[in-house]
Amino acid sequence: MKRSAATFLDKWITDSSRKPLVLRGARQVGKTWLIRDLAQRHGRTLVELNMERRPELADHFRSNDARRAVSDLSADLGIPISPESCLLFIDEVQATPHLLAFLRWFHEDMPEMPVVAAGSLLDFALREHEFSMPVGRISYCYLEPVSFYEFLDASSNAPMKSALIAAGETLELNPRLHQRALELFSEYCLVGGLPEVVSDWIAKRDDTRRLQLQRDLIATYRDDFNKYRGRIPADLLRGVMDAIPRQLGGRFVYSHVDREAQHRDIKQALELLRLARVCHRVDHTAANGLPLGAETNPGTFKVILVDVGLAAVQLGLSQLDLRDLNAVVWANKGGVAEQFVGQHLRCLSQAYEDPRLYYWQRTEGRQGEIDYIIQHGSHVIPVEVKAGKAGAMKSLHAFMHVKQLGCALRLDANPPSFQEVDVQTTTGDPVKYRLLSLPLYMVESIPAVIQSHLPSRCITG
Repeated sequence: MKRSAATFLDKWITDSSRKPLVLRGARQVGKTWLIRDLAQRHGRTLVELNMERRPELADHFRSNDARRAVSDLSADLGIPISPESCLLFIDEVQATPHLLAFLRWFHEDMPEMPVVAAGSLLDFALREHEFSMPVGRISYCYLEPVSFYEFLDASSNAPMKSALIAAGETLELNPRLHQRALELFSEYCLVGGLPEVVSDWIAKRDDTRRLQLQRDLIATYRDDFNKYRGRIPADLLRGVMDAIPRQLGGRFVYSHVDREAQHRDIKQALELLRLARVCHRVDHTAANGLPLGAETNPGTFKVILVDVGLAAVQLGLSQLDLRDLNAVVWANKGGVAEQFVGQHLRCLSQAYEDPRLYYWQRTEGRQGEIDYIIQHGSHVIPVEVKAGKAGAMKSLHAFMHVKQLGCALRLDANPPSFQEVDVQTTTGDPVKYRLLSLPLYMVESIPAVIQSHLPSRCITG
């Protein structure tokens, strides 16, 4: 399966000044497969250490001598380990977190040895470490689930991907291709982007198998709850995870999880799930300028799950007919559409950046909300997500008037288009701006489309 992160990894492993790499991402997003594939493509022998299964191997990394550690490891495993021809992969490193500190010695003493560390609960170790992290001596790579464009590649629909990329340049798309892309989009929203599910679906096209795999993966995430050091009861963690899909598209409300539980306990449970990357916060921003995180309201936020397919399962949508687009994607008041968009906006970040999501909501007076706020260069761009082909844009008109911005994005079920908006807000204020509309399935084309069709004079208003 072709993954965009592979390009980043190719550059890393061929860089003579590379540093040890820490690969971060939720369980089952494909971290181990990517490193195995990397070693194979570059003709390197993979030395894979799973620290959950073989924690005793950590004893070789107790000193500050990288060469001695590799020599002893070679003797213990009974295999030759050559820095020039091998790739050392330390998986599930959170089980032995002191190995993260040891990475500095690979950087300083054995730079010729490519080393990757990864772990599904790695953020726990990074937040609570009692050791000195090798700042400046390691690199990071953040991995998200398989994206829609990657799904098209994997499912023998690469020509469709090419057509969508071309449509981003011309804002023109054949109506039949648009309809076919909507069908594939609906399919993706059921299958999701977890590689095991994607691979099995492409090979078998069996709804029963797909649903069972997804339920098994949800159970795997829940099994991890027992590894959270007993800080929060597993049933509360389960309750929070189940509540996230129900609250998609709206502000996350603690009392909607469990009216009997303390808000501080629900807050802590949500934070643990975020650290495990099972879910992601969408933070409220005032959107007055950059950085978007400079003016946030910590008590006002939305939450999305790691994967739209898992959200569909938890919402009970996965057993609906695959081609019933209205029932599958536009149910739950567009929550699935917002999940898809948020999940893919995270994919737009560079591989070495930890993605963050933002939205805007009026905190006083009349109601108003913009689903996502993104940054393009030095500019703020509002993104309106519509669950269908039509819908009012009162909040967007008001936002554009108040913020005095010149351009906005809308994502819906229509073909790509560009229009000049000249209307009045609900309070009678005139507002003019340029609106770029894209179908939901083209989220990954947003940077290129903005670059081509929203010139700087438009963005600055």
